[in-house]
Amino acid sequence: MRKIGILILFFLAASFGLLGQSKLDSLENQLSSAQSDSVRLLLLIELSEQAEFYDYARARTYSDRATEVSDRINADWARGKLLFRLASLETLEGDYDDALRFDLECVKLYGLGRDSTSLARAQNDVGSDYRDLGEYQEAYFYLTQSYRTAKSHKSHNHEDSLVMAIALHNMGSVFTQLSQFDIALSHLKASERVSTRIHDLQGPAYTFDELGELYKKKKDFNQSETYLLAALREARRQKIRVLVPMTQLHLASLFLEKKEFSKSLIYYDSVIEQQTGTNNRFGLAECALGKGRLMLHSGNFDEAEKLYRASLNSAKELNAQNLELSCYKELASLYESTRNYQQALYYVKEHNALRDSIFSEAEMEKLFQNQVRFETENKDIEIAALSQARLEQSSEMRRQELVRNVLVIVVALSAFLLFTVYRSSSRRKKINKLLLEHQEEIKKRSLELEQLNQVKDKFFSIISHDLRSPMNALAGTLDLLEQKNISPSEFAELSQNLRIQFDHTRTLINNLLNWTLVQMDKLKIQPEKVVVHKKVEESFAALGNLYPKNISMENRVNEKIIASADPNIINLVLRNLILNAIKFTENGGRIWVEAVEKTNEIIVSVSDNGIGIKAEVKEMLFKKTAGYSTRGTANEKGTGLGLILCKEFVEKNGGWIWLESELGKGTTFFFTLPKSQ
Repeated sequence: MRKIGILILFFLAASFGLLGQSKLDSLENQLSSAQSDSVRLLLLIELSEQAEFYDYARARTYSDRATEVSDRINADWARGKLLFRLASLETLEGDYDDALRFDLECVKLYGLGRDSTSLARAQNDVGSDYRDLGEYQEAYFYLTQSYRTAKSHKSHNHEDSLVMAIALHNMGSVFTQLSQFDIALSHLKASERVSTRIHDLQGPAYTFDELGELYKKKKDFNQSETYLLAALREARRQKIRVLVPMTQLHLASLFLEKKEFSKSLIYYDSVIEQQTGTNNRFGLAECALGKGRLMLHSGNFDEAEKLYRASLNSAKELNAQNLELSCYKELASLYESTRNYQQALYYVKEHNALRDSIFSEAEMEKLFQNQVRFETENKDIEIAALSQARLEQSSEMRRQELVRNVLVIVVALSAFLLFTVYRSSSRRKKINKLLLEHQEEIKKRSLELEQLNQVKDKFFSIISHDLRSPMNALAGTLDLLEQKNISPSEFAELSQNLRIQFDHTRTLINNLLNWTLVQMDKLKIQPEKVVVHKKVEESFAALGNLYPKNISMENRVNEKIIASADPNIINLVLRNLILNAIKFTENGGRIWVEAVEKTNEIIVSVSDNGIGIKAEVKEMLFKKTAGYSTRGTANEKGTGLGLILCKEFVEKNGGWIWLESELGKGTTFFFTLPKSQ
C-alpha cells in the first residue's frame, strides 16, 4: 500500500517522543487561544496529522472535533483537507471500505475544481483502496486516471511527479497480486525511474517491499528475503512508520512459506503489537490468518479454526475480498485435515464462488485491454515528443534559408493556391461530403461493435459465474459418494441444495435461450386472446414451491380482463417478476398481482412487501449491458438477465415496463399489454 495522504507526512520515529510532543503542545496552545473557528479547524486537522502515529486515539479525537467545527461553520473550503485526513485514518485502521468512501468524495470534490494535483492524489488513493479490497479492474482504472491527471498538469511540479511515481508503483502492485509478474516489473521499473529523477527518498523502500512480495509469489524465496530485509532497513532509516509493519507482515508470511516457523511467529507478534496501537483491523486479521496457519502446522486444529474464523469475520466486516478468499481456502484445508469433508466442501464452494467473482474472465480481459491501451498511449506520447524535438531541430537548421526565399515562395504558392482553389472548389465539396458520410458510417459501425462486445461479455460472465457453480457442486458430491464419506442424511441435504441450484440454472438457460432469440430477431410474436387471471394462477402454481419460504401469493386480477398478447411472453414476464419478488421478500411476506384496464391497454402489476430497491440501482436494472444482480433474502442467486429479458419481451409485445420501490416497504413492477378488442 502506498497512499499519498500518508506519504506527505514526515515521521520522526526515533525522536518523536520529544519533538512530536513539543509540536503537539505548541499547536494545543495555539488552539486554546484561537479566536476564529476557521483557524481552530486548520489547527485541529494539523494536530490530527501530527498525532497519527504518536497517539492514534488522540488523532481520531482531533479529526472528530475538526468535523464538528467544519459542519457547524459550513467550511467547504476545508472539506478536501478534512476528507483526506479521515481517509488516512481509516486506511491506518485497515478499513479500506470507509477509506474508499472518503477518497471518492475527494475525487468528486476536486473533479469540480481546477486543483488537478489534489485530484490526481485523490484518484491514486481511490485506486489503492480498490486494490486493497480486491477490486482490480476499478483499481487500475483510477490509478491510470491519477497518472494521466498528474502528467497533464501544465506546471508539472514535484508533487505531480511524485503522484505519477506512486500511481505506477500501485499499478505494479495490482499486477503482482494477479501474478502477472512481467507486467508488474515493467510498472515498478517505470515508477523507479520517476522516483530517481525527482529524488524521492522513500521510493526505494516501497519498491524493495513490492519486489519482495513479487518474488515470494514466484516462489523465489531467497530473492524475496533479500528485498524484504532491504525494505525493512530502508523503512527504518527513512522512518516510514506505515511501511515497517507492512514489510514485517510480508516477512512473517515468507518465513511461514519457508517453514521457518519460529522466525515467522516473531514477526507476526511484532506486527500485532504495532497494529493494535492504530487498531488496524485489516492488519490484525492478516496476522490472525497467518498465526492460524502456524497453529495448523503444529497440529493445534482448534486454535487454528478460532484464528481463521476471527480473520474471516473481520474480512467480511471490512469487505476485504482477497483476505476473505484466503480464509475460505485455509478453512477448507483445515476441515480436510480433520476429515470433516462436508465443511471442507462448503468452504471450497465459497472459495470458488468468490474467486470467480473477483477474477472473472470478462473483468480480467477489460483490465488487460486497459493496460495495453495505457502502455500504447505512453509510447505514443514519447514518440510524439521525439518527433517534435526533431522537427524543431530541423526547423532551426532551415530557418536561414527560408527567410531568404520566403517572398518568392509566398508569391509562387499564392498563385498556385488561388488557381487550385478556383479549379477544385466543387470537387472538394463533394469529397468533404463523402468524408462526412463515411465518418458517420464509421461511428455507427463502432457503436454496433461496442454493443456486440458488451453482449458477448455479458454471455461469458453469466456462463462463467452461474453455470460453473452447480457443476462444481455436483462434482464435489459425486467425489464424496465415490469415497463413501457421506451419510444418507447428508446426501439428502446436499441433494436439496443441488436441486435449488439446478432450478436456478434451468431458469438461467431458458432465459439465455430466449434472449438469444431476441438478439437474433428470430422471435415471432403471435398474439391471441389471453385471460390474465389464468396466467397468474399458472405462474403461482409453477413457482410456489421453488424456494423454501412461507410467502403468501394473492391473485387479485379480475377474471374478465382479457389481453391481446403472445401467451409465451406473458408466462415468461410473469414468472420472472414473481421469482424476483420471492427472491427479495422475507419469510412470511406477501406477493400479489393486480391488473387495471385502460382505454387501449391493460396495466399489470406484481407487488411485494419485501426489502425494496435502492434509488441508484433502479436505473441499472433494465440496461442491456449492466446486468445488475444481487443475492436475495435467503441468499438466492440471480443473473440480472431476467428483468432485461422482461423489458425486451414486453416492448416486442407493444408495451412498456417500469417499477416503483421504497426501501424496507417493498417493490411493484408494472408492465402494459394491448387490450383485446
